[in-house]
Amino acid sequence: MIDASLPLPGRREPAQALPTILYVDDEANALKYFQRAMSPLANVLTAMSVEEGKRMLDDHAAHIAVLVSDQRMPGAYGNELLSYAWDRYPHIVRILTTAYSEMEHTVEAVNQGQIHRYIQKPWDIAALRMELKQALALAQLRNEHAQLLREKLMVRQRQAIANRIGCLYSLCASLAGPEQQLPVEAYLSAALTAGVTPPEPDWLLMDYADLVASEAFRSTAFGADVRRQLEALETAHPGRGVEQTIDLLLPVFGDAMRDTGGTVLFLDSRRLTEFLETPTGKPVSSIHAFWLASLLWLARRGWSLQVDAGELGLQGKVMQAEPALTPDHLAAWIEQF
Repeated sequence: MIDASLPLPGRREPAQALPTILYVDDEANALKYFQRAMSPLANVLTAMSVEEGKRMLDDHAAHIAVLVSDQRMPGAYGNELLSYAWDRYPHIVRILTTAYSEMEHTVEAVNQGQIHRYIQKPWDIAALRMELKQALALAQLRNEHAQLLREKLMVRQRQAIANRIGCLYSLCASLAGPEQQLPVEAYLSAALTAGVTPPEPDWLLMDYADLVASEAFRSTAFGADVRRQLEALETAHPGRGVEQTIDLLLPVFGDAMRDTGGTVLFLDSRRLTEFLETPTGKPVSSIHAFWLASLLWLARRGWSLQVDAGELGLQGKVMQAEPALTPDHLAAWIEQF
């Protein structure tokens, strides 16, 4: 029996992709020398000026692990390029090299965090290879750390939306009563049709307690605004008729909405998703609070405003409300976000 984990005769195993080093120097011989010496370690890209180096970074930053730049070049110093990379592509490990004793610029770059290492010319090739091996290893660790943070961020984003949907249900139930035809499904349907971008608060700068506290205060303020606007609607329009619904929405939404005769066209989809997707520290607008208040006002009368994607965009139409949500239905909605 052949062990499937072993390479078969005549079959090539896929080669592991090499990382990329960008080397910038105005001396053509230095570029050739560096490329020949370092090509066994990584793919080597080269540029002969700071401006060309910036263009190479902008075009290939996703694949560049290490940036090595000479310091003294015509027109600009290398630490300007390293600063450019530091501002825009902080995942790239930055190394400064020069044949001159320019400690003022070097110390400045080190103190500002623009460079990982300073290497004096002429190079000791063995030492240079070791420095670049360490730099490539550091770049890999940074990428792995960034990937873990991205995965953690995605989990927290899903948790944030799920918690906000739960808050939304609690708010609607407290205002309309659990026995009423709750407008949560109409709200979530409209938000899903509009498209929700997961919220991105500064989670890396906030511990969990701060995050929960910030979300609680944000939701409370939103709930108070919704309650106030719902009471105002009930006072101004206490009857059972819902024919004036579009006329109620138009003045509040303004240029973000248009009456198309029997239906309404939403010109700004963010007005329908704000509570779910805005960052933790950003308050929810009164326009969005009125949107939920109007759905609650309709729900108390057994009606809803259904939003669908039409030829002209997001179109809303007043319809009979669906039965109240069950826990299973709400869980199914949460899974879709």
